[in-house]
Amino acid sequence: MDLDVYVTAHRAEWDRLDHLLGRGRHLTGAEADELVALYQRTATHLSLIQSSAPDPVLTARLTQLVARARATVTGTRRASWRDAARFLTAGFPAAVYRSRHWWIPTAVLSTLLAVVIGWWISTHPEVQGSIAAPEELRRMTRPGGEYETYYSSHPAASFAAQVWTNNAQAAAMCLVLGAFLCVPVLWILFLNMLNLGVGLGLMSSAGRLDTFLGLVLPHGLLELTAVFVAAGTGLRLGWTLIDPGTQSRRTALAQQGRAALGMALGLALVLFVSGLIEGFVTPSGLPTWARITIGVAAELTFLAYVYVLGGRAVRAGETGDVDTPDQSAELPVAA
Repeated sequence: MDLDVYVTAHRAEWDRLDHLLGRGRHLTGAEADELVALYQRTATHLSLIQSSAPDPVLTARLTQLVARARATVTGTRRASWRDAARFLTAGFPAAVYRSRHWWIPTAVLSTLLAVVIGWWISTHPEVQGSIAAPEELRRMTRPGGEYETYYSSHPAASFAAQVWTNNAQAAAMCLVLGAFLCVPVLWILFLNMLNLGVGLGLMSSAGRLDTFLGLVLPHGLLELTAVFVAAGTGLRLGWTLIDPGTQSRRTALAQQGRAALGMALGLALVLFVSGLIEGFVTPSGLPTWARITIGVAAELTFLAYVYVLGGRAVRAGETGDVDTPDQSAELPVAA
């Protein structure tokens, strides 16, 4: 492409688009139609210049021009309560449902890892000795020990808030750090499963596995599911960098990134519920069967929410991404 000739041929169109944009709302119907046509042509011009003869100054000018034109054509829209309701009833459950092929295997493999670690620790006294001194292990695992008093060591409200904050941060890290080729997500998962496996192993070796599960299951089912969903979504985001499929890498990453952002908001609500259970139900005086029943009910409710509402929304065409008008403009790709 001869850039000088191309600029000479189309400069009048760009100047005309800039002039129309400067008039703001004072456009006639014909001028508004002209603005839309010039916006589409200028976006194509920008794509061709970027792919054939990139010039930093010209590219910057046309990028700004296209961005202004898009804002004028699509307009701006404020979020409303209807948007929030749509997100909770369709967008979020659909995003979780669509990513199930990532987070379900993540959940299964991670749980198996925790069980293997727990078995290894419980059957190898030398491993237990490397974790802590025998007297310290007895303080942790004895009746009324640290594993039990942990959940009642602080007022329920402040403990629930602290738990929610910590878990939300872990989920957000899984979602965000997935873009770094999945490695940080795998490390975060490993640390979480190592912590769980150590508890399983030490309490099992002390003959108190039933007590440990009675403390962990009420809140742990929902909490770990949220972490697995976040990790699976982060892994999916990282894999998009490796294999974007039929889309360009930038477009695929933007789509998955927007869905991950929405997932972070939804999972914060899920973890808020698990935090309430951990703060108020786990350390309560309820019988173990009652506390576990509450945890199982919360888990089944979430899974039904995902598979019923999410499945229905996906079948209706919901992707978990933002609405098309709110997405970044995609420039045509030159052949």
